[in-house]
Amino acid sequence: MIRLLLALAMIVASFLTLEAARRGVAIMPLQVGQTPVTRYAKADADGPVVVVAHGFAGSQQMMQGYVLPLARAGYRVYVFEFLGHGRHPAPMSGDVNAIDGTTRLLVAQTNAVVDALAAEESVALIGHSMATDILVRVAAEREDIGPVALISAFSKAIDATTPETLLLIAGAWEPGLRSFAGDALRMVDARAMEGDTVTNGPVTRRAVVAPFTEHVSVLQSRVGRGEALVWLDRAYSRDSAVTTLPTGWAILGLLFGLVLSFGSVAKLLPAQERPQMVLTAKQFAIALLIPAALTPLIAVPLNPEILPVLVADYLGLHLFIFGLIQLALLWFWRVKAGWFSLVALAMLLLWCVLFGVALDRYAANFWPTPQRLWIIAVMMLGAVPYMMADSILTTDAGFLRRLAIRISFLASLGIAVVLDFEGLFFLIMIAPVLVLFYLVFGTMGRAAAVRAGPLSSGLALGLVLAWALGVSFPLFQA
Repeated sequence: MIRLLLALAMIVASFLTLEAARRGVAIMPLQVGQTPVTRYAKADADGPVVVVAHGFAGSQQMMQGYVLPLARAGYRVYVFEFLGHGRHPAPMSGDVNAIDGTTRLLVAQTNAVVDALAAEESVALIGHSMATDILVRVAAEREDIGPVALISAFSKAIDATTPETLLLIAGAWEPGLRSFAGDALRMVDARAMEGDTVTNGPVTRRAVVAPFTEHVSVLQSRVGRGEALVWLDRAYSRDSAVTTLPTGWAILGLLFGLVLSFGSVAKLLPAQERPQMVLTAKQFAIALLIPAALTPLIAVPLNPEILPVLVADYLGLHLFIFGLIQLALLWFWRVKAGWFSLVALAMLLLWCVLFGVALDRYAANFWPTPQRLWIIAVMMLGAVPYMMADSILTTDAGFLRRLAIRISFLASLGIAVVLDFEGLFFLIMIAPVLVLFYLVFGTMGRAAAVRAGPLSSGLALGLVLAWALGVSFPLFQA
């Protein structure tokens, strides 16, 4: 009961904080061609236009940490989704390694968005990671670009004069990008240090660090968001008295509260009588090492490359083979998983939907466009057997064994990357998504499996894993 009350308190406090960050801001979806755009502004806003762009595998929602304080300060803020990302229906295309390939297409897309939103005054630009390179190139081509704020920047298009008014924000745990920001600052003044603001003629530049953050959490840094607001205020001679709320902690509190509360909800499930599934040390080692080693050796040569999502088809095949080997071993050892529970399946799926609704509203896109539905369906063919095996193995396992089970799959993906680095490099970016999935949905799934058996949890988590992977990575058409 204490744990449930604590979870509910976290959910309520976090929800109130996140809604307070949106209070007074009118949020209106727009369309520029096929590009989804959302306008954030107060009803009487007359401030400058700010165009905001996300990073690779990002979405509009991921940029709300920067968007909402600016909107509350009176700016008219527009955030859009790049080709293939979030709810954009059209895929990315071109050569991702060539400036004249994918980069040029994204620059053209951004120019089209700015053209559609441009006012008589200059337009400010804010972007994260991949978008930093795109926005620098846009700024170099146009005369109507005002202050620019780049988060986790790496663009080689930055030089001593472009962009003219530039703020660089890097996370404290991004050493390479912090170093890049410092180098960009010293293009203007060779003696400049992190935290300085330097000028040289019309060029003004500043580089700051967001403490205790890495490449994703930097988007919720109160220091970074405050710096961006001050930077735009200085450029436009404005004075904004806006409190930057701790939305990052609120997002974590809301999502953690939902996971924590499910432990209490799962106890309402009728307990299923079944023998505990405990493998010997030898069996456990075989169940982890054999699929981890064999799967990449089988899957890499068979890589089908049929889905219009980067490395999704390979990942689906890897999941399928890995899970199939583990299920075959469990069948050979006559491991009994118990009966299937429709109630447990429905309860777990309902809670996953609640989690998805919260995630989509405050943190990252979780709902697919129609173009992604068949991709999710194909991913299920691999995700369901994998999660079935994972659920059977982890339900009665201790913490260290559960950790080893998940590490074995991640290591197997690592072997695949080594075998085909150029073709499967983007699998490295999937690892954080899988770790988050294990921590969130894996935790909820095990709570249900302990009460009602692993079969229903395995099926539910397989469906959710396919969904999560299907909406997380960009559509891509070569």
